[in-house]
Amino acid sequence: MTQPTTPPGTPRAEIDLGEAQVRALLRTQHPDLSGLALERIDAGWDNIMFRLGDEFCLRFPRRRVAAALLDNEQRWLPVIAATLPIPIPTPLRIGRPGHGYPWNWSVIPWLPGRTADLDPPHSAEAIRFAAFLRALHRPAPPDAPENEFRGVPLRDRQQSVEERMQRVAAHIELIATPIRSLWEIALAAPIDGNDRWLHGDLHPRNVLVSDQRITGIIDWGDITSGDVATDLASIWMLFAKRGDREQALNAYGEVSEATLQRARGWAVFFGIVLLDTGLIDNPRHAEVGRRTLLRVAEDG
Repeated sequence: MTQPTTPPGTPRAEIDLGEAQVRALLRTQHPDLSGLALERIDAGWDNIMFRLGDEFCLRFPRRRVAAALLDNEQRWLPVIAATLPIPIPTPLRIGRPGHGYPWNWSVIPWLPGRTADLDPPHSAEAIRFAAFLRALHRPAPPDAPENEFRGVPLRDRQQSVEERMQRVAAHIELIATPIRSLWEIALAAPIDGNDRWLHGDLHPRNVLVSDQRITGIIDWGDITSGDVATDLASIWMLFAKRGDREQALNAYGEVSEATLQRARGWAVFFGIVLLDTGLIDNPRHAEVGRRTLLRVAEDG
């Protein structure tokens, strides 16, 4: 049997930095901000985050590949932000390498709320979220960022997803048949629209919610152009009720049956990836993955 080649778990950081190093960068490059309270709040797959005072957040890549993604955020978020009905963390200032830190970094606005896996949005937010997706999914320019992992034909991700399916088979035994069927249908579905702006990684930990209202869409490192089905998959990740998901899809506007098939396939993709990586070292990701797979199987 061929051994899986897709690595499990959260990618290892290539660099870490502490408060003293961050303070030094601020004193050198943004001295007017250097006296504000500083608190490390999170580290994801790609970035380390610090809250700065009441109004700001600092975003530092923790892997070389993420440095290029952050450069994309710095260039393109100011271009798309004005037309979006939900706030996004458009960079306010750009930081440069220094004091032993090798990459560009960002000062972004602090957006209130908890992530949607902990604080799900109200059913009424389904329509508002659909309006956000519709506003985002406008034609992208030819020089939009390329991303080999998002917005691409699902067949480009087939090997890695099916390796992960093999690893998590015991955890999705009850829904294995519908999930595999939906995946196969999605792989065969033609792409009938392309080259639209995409967030690329719209899982619940990249959606902020306060008082059941969506307050921000964060972590735009995977911004790219491509198949809108990639982002439509977020509807299954965010909304627990089947009626809310139907409402969101209807509010988004007319989509082809092939696009819906691919969207379900991307929901399978995210569900499998989050479950697989989460079972290693991130229970919150695992739970998002499990819920997503159950929901897409229910609707399929």
